[in-house]
Amino acid sequence: SESNSRRAVNRGYLGELLRLYQDWHRNDVSNNYIYIRRGLLLCLKYITNIQLGRETFLGSRGMEILFTSVQDCLSCKSLDPIITTATHILRKCYPKEHLPLVTVRSSYSFPLPGNVKAEPLCEGSEGKWLKGDSESEGEEEDETERDKEDVESREEDYDLETDVNKLRSRPVLDRPEEDLGQYEVLCSELSQNFQELEFESEEKKSLEERTDRLRSAPSPFIPSATSMKYPNCRWRNQSVTEMGPDPGEQDFKVPLQSWRKKEEYRWDKNDEKREIAEEAQDKDFCEEEDPARSHVFALCPLSKDAAWYKKMFYPHCEASIDPRPEGRLESSDLVRNLLEQHQGDIPFHSPRFYAARAKCVKSIPGYRNLAFPDFWGHQPPPYVKPVLERKHGVQRDKVLDDVRRLIQPGDVIGRTVFDLDDPSHSSPGAPGCLTFFSKFESGNLRKAIQVREFEYDLIMNADVNSSQHHQWFYFEVCGMRSAVPYRFNIINCEKFNSQFNYGMQLVMYSVREALQGRPRWIRAGQEICYYKNHYRCSAAAGGGMRGRFYYTLTFSIKFPHKDDVCYLAYHYPYTYSTMMSHLDILGQTRNPKKVYWRQQTLCQTLGGNPCPLLTITAMPESKNSDDLEQFCSRPYVFLTARVHPGESNSSWVMKGTLEFLVSSDPIAELLRKCFIFKVVPMLNPDGVINGNHRCSLSGDDLNRQWLTPSSQLHPTIYHTKGLLYYLRSIGRAPLVFCDYHGHSQKKNVFLYGCSIKETLWQAGCMVDTAVVTEDVGYRTLPKILDKVAPAFVMNSCSFLVEKSRASTARVVVWKEMGVLRSYTMESTYCSCSHGLYRVSKSFQ
Repeated sequence: SESNSRRAVNRGYLGELLRLYQDWHRNDVSNNYIYIRRGLLLCLKYITNIQLGRETFLGSRGMEILFTSVQDCLSCKSLDPIITTATHILRKCYPKEHLPLVTVRSSYSFPLPGNVKAEPLCEGSEGKWLKGDSESEGEEEDETERDKEDVESREEDYDLETDVNKLRSRPVLDRPEEDLGQYEVLCSELSQNFQELEFESEEKKSLEERTDRLRSAPSPFIPSATSMKYPNCRWRNQSVTEMGPDPGEQDFKVPLQSWRKKEEYRWDKNDEKREIAEEAQDKDFCEEEDPARSHVFALCPLSKDAAWYKKMFYPHCEASIDPRPEGRLESSDLVRNLLEQHQGDIPFHSPRFYAARAKCVKSIPGYRNLAFPDFWGHQPPPYVKPVLERKHGVQRDKVLDDVRRLIQPGDVIGRTVFDLDDPSHSSPGAPGCLTFFSKFESGNLRKAIQVREFEYDLIMNADVNSSQHHQWFYFEVCGMRSAVPYRFNIINCEKFNSQFNYGMQLVMYSVREALQGRPRWIRAGQEICYYKNHYRCSAAAGGGMRGRFYYTLTFSIKFPHKDDVCYLAYHYPYTYSTMMSHLDILGQTRNPKKVYWRQQTLCQTLGGNPCPLLTITAMPESKNSDDLEQFCSRPYVFLTARVHPGESNSSWVMKGTLEFLVSSDPIAELLRKCFIFKVVPMLNPDGVINGNHRCSLSGDDLNRQWLTPSSQLHPTIYHTKGLLYYLRSIGRAPLVFCDYHGHSQKKNVFLYGCSIKETLWQAGCMVDTAVVTEDVGYRTLPKILDKVAPAFVMNSCSFLVEKSRASTARVVVWKEMGVLRSYTMESTYCSCSHGLYRVSKSFQ
């Protein structure tokens, strides 16, 4: 008990226990008295459950004593019980400290309209686990007990709604009914003038006519050659306060040579030269570069220190910059030379399209750099890779290495080599030191500290206008040696557990490999584990929220090449510019005689970026009235994705969905003839652009704003909900609504749906089937997927309605729009445990 522990400390028993343990450890050479030694350690464990006990333990050199004894035991597997208990005491008694940051709030802030202040704590699952994860002054459980508590904490999230009236109720409209009329323009496929409009859109129009139809920008906008060629670039200078759909937006078309998914793309050099000349006149394209330095550029082999890459993509980092216009022309020359090496064998990707879209993106840091993987593109892995086999004792070894840092600091460097908050405090370019960078689209790395020669502590940036949500990371690293194991510790993770403990690896992209014809993200990293560390966040440092503790994701990587430029990420990145350029290409490569495709702008985001809305269906068989009536009477299927920026896997699932829907596959053709698909492929563009994990620029989790979204703070949710309201008001509520997500802790693919009866049954309520009637059609789609989709697992699906999820898309669309088949689709970050893609046990 706590009183006994305090009494033992006050009477000096703790020091005596340490001396007694040392004596047994020294004299039990044959390891015949393991249980006595472990019993002494258990006494120490209970005494150090209180703050006074931990302080006394540290003052008695307990850390050094236990650490030294553990080192003597590591070679003997029979001593694992002693090692485990001693390691737990070392972790618990490691002095707690704050992160090496001035503030845990995000490096980026965004002024909100109307002087609205961002909440310090966003609603959602993260807020839930913090409640069960608070550490008391007293006890800190061991890992198995901790996991049990975490499971119980998650089960508390099943805060089931048992009020039948609330489950059945359909709340009143959250806006004036007359406001719904503005969404009619987003459903032009239902217009009586469909035939005239559609065939008109197939005619060739001059670029000037298309440009004239665009709304004039409310802020000063000087067209450039590039902005005229890519009309959507107008968003770069458009007011961020302007909201609502764009009635003048027509299908966005960009000149594209004819190419298909399996055909090689060939560049037109004349067009390339014209583009380069235009880019040279575009002041927003890139920073100017010293032409005298362009000669260091090389493709294969790379220059010794990869300087060509920095001068190409990060010219502002150079010590001297030539402001002359011809400097930029020379830079474009390098771009041209680079693009001539591009094989064009990456389906649905064009580096030029990506660069054009990226120039129009509005970000808080004002990105001027492109991440090479996003610009260049990547191919899928050539083979299936099993999950990483976890070595016995790897987490214990990492924890002991952390303890060694405390008690044997002789080799600790402690040098900051990258600092997003204050670049002047960084010391990049030190001999033998890696160089880090993350100021590009979707990038997230706040600080890098060199701990030892080949070890670095990394700190992720919190979501904009927030002090939490650390999970997503994406950064560049260069200046490495080859075949040397570098250890990286991401020290401010927040989730209590991770797939990284169950075989998941991060992803890595090598620029050298890409330029040698192997452009791909690969799973990388060894000795990966995820565990609670000694860093804490106080309530004051967290901006008013309660204190919490952090977790470390640690991994080791051997880079394949010396002086390469590599990118590391939590999961395969999928940026906003990637999506926009992908939509451009899909719109041009579809068969216009068979596929009806319309890309419109749903609204502008809070940060001033357009949120696209897609309409996909089959063209009518003919112009006669019966075929046109069949076209207009097709039921709707409404799909959304990427409301949480860190769930990049949801965008990859959406990418595959779109490519399939416009394909010539017979099933895709049948789906287009039967349904009209309304798709919002990215609900949170700002969060994706600025490297957030969960929130938008307002600091809110947008999937907790569906009940009462703000047109100013949550425009994408507000207008998506408005469009759904409009469809319901005209009797065309979707047959299916599905919001694509990624799940960081579960495997496989599964759905969350809504059911009154299943919710009441799970809560133990008596259900009068004569009173409570329900269409079981919500189970039809999951059952079909369970039969035809190898990664889908019906047993993982849930159809419970929780109070804590009342403001999510799934529940709101089900209740307010009356959509029976309203789902959240969750996709794993790492492997499947069932079906065709199941990983065999030998690999786990």
